Amino acid sequence: MLKSTENTNNLITALYCRLSQEDERLGESLSIENQKIILQKYADDHGFRNCKFYVDDGYSGTDFKRPAHVQMMKDVEAGKIGIVIVKDQSRLGRDYLETGHLMDIKFPSYDVRFIAINDGYDSINRADNDFSGMRNYFNDFYAADTSKKIRAVQRAKGQRGERISTATPYGYMRNPENKKELIPDPQTAPIVKRIFDMYASGLGVVKICDILCEEKILSPSVYIFQTTGKRIGNPDLNRPYHWAQTTVRKMLENQEYVGDTVNFKTYSKSNKLKKRLKNDPDKILIFKNTHEGIVEREVFERVQKHFAGRKRPDKQGEVDKYAGILYCGDCHKRLYLARAKTLAPEKNAFQCGGYRRRTTDCTAHNIREIVLDQIVLDDLKRMTAFAREEPDKFYEAAMQKAKSEAEKFYALAKKQKDKIEDRIKKIDNIIRCLYEDRVVGRITVERYDEMACGYEQEQAELKLELESLNKGIAELDAHEQSVREFMAKAKQYVEMPKLTPELLRAFIRRIEVFEKEVKYSHTCGNPVVIYYKFQMKKLETLTVMFGTYDEDAEEDISA
Repeated sequence: MLKSTENTNNLITALYCRLSQEDERLGESLSIENQKIILQKYADDHGFRNCKFYVDDGYSGTDFKRPAHVQMMKDVEAGKIGIVIVKDQSRLGRDYLETGHLMDIKFPSYDVRFIAINDGYDSINRADNDFSGMRNYFNDFYAADTSKKIRAVQRAKGQRGERISTATPYGYMRNPENKKELIPDPQTAPIVKRIFDMYASGLGVVKICDILCEEKILSPSVYIFQTTGKRIGNPDLNRPYHWAQTTVRKMLENQEYVGDTVNFKTYSKSNKLKKRLKNDPDKILIFKNTHEGIVEREVFERVQKHFAGRKRPDKQGEVDKYAGILYCGDCHKRLYLARAKTLAPEKNAFQCGGYRRRTTDCTAHNIREIVLDQIVLDDLKRMTAFAREEPDKFYEAAMQKAKSEAEKFYALAKKQKDKIEDRIKKIDNIIRCLYEDRVVGRITVERYDEMACGYEQEQAELKLELESLNKGIAELDAHEQSVREFMAKAKQYVEMPKLTPELLRAFIRRIEVFEKEVKYSHTCGNPVVIYYKFQMKKLETLTVMFGTYDEDAEEDISA
């Protein structure tokens, strides 16, 4: 047996071990403990001293930011290491360019001897290392092939509606009886619900963060660290109650809180590029009601509408109260609040977004905030008073137009539903036949996967279309309930001294502002159309002219 001399400079003999999740499936031979035994025995047999283990457990070979690997390379560059020993070259890495750079350039530059035991590689024997580059290439190919297979499995799971994200959203925990299922965490779920309720009531993200901090509620990253010991994100233990605006904003946009599974939100370009990129909306798959929701869907949708508008808060940390509600009646773009430090608050005015950005040929539609507030508040008071004082008339008027619209929609929706459901059943039969063909060998496994994937994609799209139809039908079915809810809220909000975000989101679905009939006129007001929540989409709406009101509107509010 060939023995080497001891390190004369007492340098470290680095024994590097790495195990990924894919390697772990191959059995005990690649386990960390097995690698340690092999490396230590080799070092002892060859007289290497001052050994130190560097271990990366659970890291891919294509990832060169592994903690132990990074530390080992820092020690190499500091001149502390004389020899690096691994079980085989794939333990060092599975990217043939990076691994080759380490073996051929980095290690020789720092006079580091590199040994891969099973591959028979030793950097001091140059003549015997002709195939090392080829091994690195095949290790790289293996990683790419494994990544391809895992992606295919994940895609199949995601298309079936299984949750493929390994992260557990704040507010949820894994079901002890079924680790794949999310259930509300009794400690944090109420906090999530409260955050949504605060934002829906008109509080901005900054104020929400301040309230959570004042009440000494642990931030999500610190809470996870203290309860599980895991570091997710960057837990600031010096400021455990500090809530970042980005954290709250991401929570408010997370559809999983209503009980939906959202798959393929992000993707990576290849197994070598670890950065996650946002996916196109048409490639994201959403499966409704797969687990218990924390937030009511109505509240979540209200928050998303608010996000659709202006997000930038003013000096007081408040967001435009009309965000997600106010639109141009002509080009249907959002109306944005124009304000400046040099202008008095009473001169703040809304303008058409299409006009401001020149994305449409629309006009300014300029309307002052205080004027719009007065129009909306006056009509809201009138409408709620009508609902309180004459509930029978209000109910009859609100339901009259909806009945005829509902009959038309039901007739069309039933035909479309029958057609979609029939196709979904046919696809089920096709996939069943394909599986039988695969089992008996009439088609290959690869061909089955390719064809089944296409049919499953079509089926998933049909289910989304069916879900949209069912949603429309549900809206019709829920219309009577929305009318009664409006009447109940009208009794709750009797006093309305000023227009608030809470009032807007309690009663109003959408507001449209049209251009003045006489452009640049100081006496002619902008026509304003208010869509109340009890009014169904595409129904006639109550039109209010600034300074004038329809006295007969109380007799038939759907006209």
